[in-house]
Amino acid sequence: MLMAHPAMLLELVEKYEALELLHARQGKAEVRRRMDDVAYTLCVSTGTRDVDAALAAARHRLPGAQVKDASLLAG
Repeated sequence: MLMAHPAMLLELVEKYEALELLHARQGKAEVRRRMDDVAYTLCVSTGTRDVDAALAAARHRLPGAQVKDASLLAG
């Protein structure tokens, strides 16, 4: 399977995390829709089916990543 470039994954992870904080503070539907869009792109880019697995897989591919528990990536 092809994987997205680490720079793109980093951008997506950072964007998702920023939107997550914004949603926690504001709770607006528009922010949630943007989070869903980024989550979908992360899932497609990492070959996963849920955002938590996508974030774990993306972080694993980032330069300097150290995996302590690969259980989320197994499957």
